Amino acid sequence: MTMCELCGKEIAPYKCPTCRIRYCSADCFKVHKSVPCTSQIPEPDEIKAERIEPLYRFPTEDTVSVEKLAALRQCTELKNCLNNPHVRAIMKGILDADDPTEAVAQAMTEPIFVELADACLRVVEPQDEVPFPNS
Repeated sequence: MTMCELCGKEIAPYKCPTCRIRYCSADCFKVHKSVPCTSQIPEPDEIKAERIEPLYRFPTEDTVSVEKLAALRQCTELKNCLNNPHVRAIMKGILDADDPTEAVAQAMTEPIFVELADACLRVVEPQDEVPFPNS
């Protein structure tokens, strides 16, 4: 186990949610919070594009641009869809599936997943209005 960074005790099971410093008790946390701390994790806007670009070693015509990925990150409609635990379960099922293509096809039978897909497409391909299912 890690030592408390405030009092030196050997067991420090907690981390400050802001700066990630380890502490052992509520008393140590109060001492730590008596002086404002700052986040050690960069905000998404601070992530440099050149660090993201190497993700696309072999881009294709279907590759989503870094700018559009950033727009997806900011999309309120998409965030609202992802707040639904059922949607997250469907997404996990797709990621864990032996045949992801079949898993996506099955997911597209779920209206809540279609709503998520439509929200993504409205950001990634805004010129193409996505029709409602079965219309």
